[in-house]
Amino acid sequence: MDATTATMITFGTVALLLSWVVLLIESWKDDYAWGLCTLLLPPLSYLYALARLDKAGQALLLAAAGWILIWLA
Repeated sequence: MDATTATMITFGTVALLLSWVVLLIESWKDDYAWGLCTLLLPPLSYLYALARLDKAGQALLLAAAGWILIWLA
């Protein structure tokens, strides 16, 4: 694995982690149950983000950027 690939995978993973943290914060602000679902079942939390694009749209964009970086690597 060369340095460019490793860097892109690292930044993609960090972007995915940050998107989950942003989503965790937004879901706790909105509802206690969604906050617990986000904490315990992270993939399910992106369904919440799709339902609440007004509040969690930035987290989805950050997650999409992370997946694109990983895919391009």
